[in-house]
Amino acid sequence: MLTCQVLPVGGIREKVIAARRVGITELILPDANRRDFDKLPEHIRAGMTVHFARRYQDVAEVVFG
Repeated sequence: MLTCQVLPVGGIREKVIAARRVGITELILPDANRRDFDKLPEHIRAGMTVHFARRYQDVAEVVFG
């Protein structure tokens, strides 16, 4: 059954580092992973704009305004 919820993912540290490496500075992450992102060292989080999403509607609002 589809719930329209954005589910947590693994490897947040690796995903954020990979995004930074290729020049991506704005990310959409599952709200359930907020704590994982907040635990990252400041030098990894610095300069990143992160939108946390609970529902796919949250994602659409960020992507399409």
